[in-house]
Amino acid sequence: MKKLITATTVVLSALCSTVSLAAEGDVGVEASMDDRYCTTCHGAEGIGNIAIEAPRLAGMEAWYLKRQLENFRAGIRGTHAEDIQGIAMQPMAAKLSDESIDDIVGWVGEWEYVAAEITVDGNVNQGRTAYQSCASCHGANAEGNEALGAPALAGQNDWYMITQIKNFRAGFRGAHSEDTYGSQMLAMSKTLRDDQAVINVVSYINTLQK
Repeated sequence: MKKLITATTVVLSALCSTVSLAAEGDVGVEASMDDRYCTTCHGAEGIGNIAIEAPRLAGMEAWYLKRQLENFRAGIRGTHAEDIQGIAMQPMAAKLSDESIDDIVGWVGEWEYVAAEITVDGNVNQGRTAYQSCASCHGANAEGNEALGAPALAGQNDWYMITQIKNFRAGFRGAHSEDTYGSQMLAMSKTLRDDQAVINVVSYINTLQK
């Protein structure tokens, strides 16, 4: 496992360096356009990349994507030493202006939604029971609730959801004092007693694909 994490970190670091250099190279293009390099990690169609655990962006709510980019930029997310993927993303967002973030959100909003591939197989019945507490924020069909700041879960990469729930449970995400919504999720994630429970609830969410 340690070798896998090390390899992932090296790949992510290399991608970060490549993207940063590319973004700095086109000095004749407006800054907001220069920052359209999300596909480098998240895929040409925004469907995600399991190799580096970059999630699907196509179909993601604009308000949620904007909030996460702002959180990464502010260091509210992606600064915990154990948040491998977050650490890779944080410098990508750190240099974004408000205009760049708005441009990226609008650009991603034009991408066609493609249902995520199912990669996990847990106990759906147990997952259904566990999901009832999640439904109070994320909706009965995992459709999300902007008023509560809860994103849609249906259709997101299952491997990504598993990683993020585990990060919340471990305190790698959501522990920052300014991460209001993250702290709520950190507390809720504790209701899942172990990794198998996480897999089960994500397996149930998979049955709610958009």
